[in-house]
Amino acid sequence: MRKHGNDTTNLNLESASAILIEQTTGQVLYEHNSHEQLRPASVTKVMSILLIFEALDSGKINLNDAVPCSENAASMGGSQIWLDPRETLTVDEMLKAICVASANDCVVAMAEYISGSEESFIQMMNDKAKQLGMKDTTFKNCHGLDEDGHVTSSYDISLMSKELLNNHPNVTKYTTIWTDSLRDGKSQLANTNKLIRSYKGATRFKNRFYWISFI
Repeated sequence: MRKHGNDTTNLNLESASAILIEQTTGQVLYEHNSHEQLRPASVTKVMSILLIFEALDSGKINLNDAVPCSENAASMGGSQIWLDPRETLTVDEMLKAICVASANDCVVAMAEYISGSEESFIQMMNDKAKQLGMKDTTFKNCHGLDEDGHVTSSYDISLMSKELLNNHPNVTKYTTIWTDSLRDGKSQLANTNKLIRSYKGATRFKNRFYWISFI
């Protein structure tokens, strides 16, 4: 069934906004309030992960790099793995924590490692959003904790998600992790999306407040 605009007949949607696109071309197959500006919460990390993979693919950083944790990163709260300012994790480990556990402390540590400060990284996020044509989006942080003016839309999220999947497909090595561990097995990671285990093709892209589907 192909629909456009605000027609939700027979779909029984409970979400405020939704979009279905074809991943390669970006063709919109279904949308519901797709340009409504809403708080993205941890969906914000899709852009952060995109910039991390751009840094990896350009050679600016390496998966084996040891990333330090600042006092700022350790203080984030929300979803986290309780980074300690005295410890370091590799980029690979940071990505596991971000993609599986939505770790706010790790995404801030990576932002600081890549650009020198969280503020500079946020500017990179907004510059990339502008480049991708994300007209409904303003980023105020790199983790997604609620902040006035920190907004995006399901349409814009589909743009950055498509960019990430099409140009950095290795991200699915992290987003499809079911269980793993960090710190020599002392910290366990478990994917909260049971589709990863039972549904072939599921990538577990963030979907809080938004349904973002690719075919």
